[in-house]
Amino acid sequence: MNTERLICDRALAVDASGIRRIFNLAAKLDDPINLSIGQPDFAVPASIKQGAIDAINQDKNGYTLTRGIAPLLDKINTHLKFDLGWDVQGNDAIDAFVTSGTSGGLTLAFLALMGPGDEAIIPDPYFAMYPYMATIAGGTAVRCDTYPDFRMTAERIEPLITDRTKFVLYNSPGNPSGVVGTVEECKDLLELCRSKGVLLISDEIYDEFTFKGGMTDFAKGDGKTPRCPSPARLAGAEDDVLLIRGFGKTYGITGWRAGYAAGPEPVINAMTRLHQYTYVCTPSMAQWGALSAFDVDMSEHVDDFQGRRDMVVDRLSKHTEVSVPEGAFYVFVKVPEHLGQTSNQFVDRCLERELMVIPGDVFSDRDTHFRVSYSAPRAKIEQGLDILCELMQS
Repeated sequence: MNTERLICDRALAVDASGIRRIFNLAAKLDDPINLSIGQPDFAVPASIKQGAIDAINQDKNGYTLTRGIAPLLDKINTHLKFDLGWDVQGNDAIDAFVTSGTSGGLTLAFLALMGPGDEAIIPDPYFAMYPYMATIAGGTAVRCDTYPDFRMTAERIEPLITDRTKFVLYNSPGNPSGVVGTVEECKDLLELCRSKGVLLISDEIYDEFTFKGGMTDFAKGDGKTPRCPSPARLAGAEDDVLLIRGFGKTYGITGWRAGYAAGPEPVINAMTRLHQYTYVCTPSMAQWGALSAFDVDMSEHVDDFQGRRDMVVDRLSKHTEVSVPEGAFYVFVKVPEHLGQTSNQFVDRCLERELMVIPGDVFSDRDTHFRVSYSAPRAKIEQGLDILCELMQS
């Protein structure tokens, strides 16, 4: 049987990840310098691991409720009230549930909100999944060009809004840029979406990975830890913002697939119904493990990553344009114009030196930049920087 003819247009419209291409090429290398993957290199906190182990040993391995286990939902709701002032339990207009990772939450949001002919506005550069999520949902992802500073502002978004626009997808700290939006940018963006009757989705997978200084002018209850400015922090935002967060990046449990979504009750209900017939529930042991996450202080690791950020920016900014990231653990670097190369050509040269970075067209309609991840041991980062600086000078 010729099974290729059975593949539907939806699947054919989704290309293999450009990141996967780099991994396949690097698989042939003995000891690559891997500055490509967004996987934290620190150990998962002991209390989180123990929570999952205890759940398995106590036979908590079956299905959970679609919305998630009650103790974790209580923790999430308490955190939302402390962090954002959202009273999920006391406000019937909003709700929350546990998702199968941030990507799972985003997928459900696209499926719940988009259909044929509908549009969603996404940043360019974007997280690699965004445009394909729209394709899978039957809609169109409209790119908002944020070059050269990678700031997704209301001024840039407004001309793109049409009567087909369902939502604007905002990502701060951003992947691949690490850029953090300002308080004023968040206010302007929320006001624009409200005035146009468009939902604002805030993808905050890196919300706890925000560095001190810069745009982080909110303080947590301890008065020390920076908080990322977010449209979700603004007055009445819970009526107009769908918030999506996760545990994977902050605590190193990316493979556990655990996150959460909160926002307007009709949207959460639609997403939950789809969750029931797709993911069924978030992995049970991951939910029990994540239960202690809100009590773990990760500031030491975040400070360490800020030091790595400083090292990367200091070295690379001497050779090319680098937008200083204020969160996450990526730098989106411009290929020097004097080289006359696309990012793919430059990345191929890096691979010849056993260095893995990601070409910019994985995240963008442009092929001018490349992404460096500094979630790697410092020795590897230094080796990679030596090669990058040498190649950019040649």
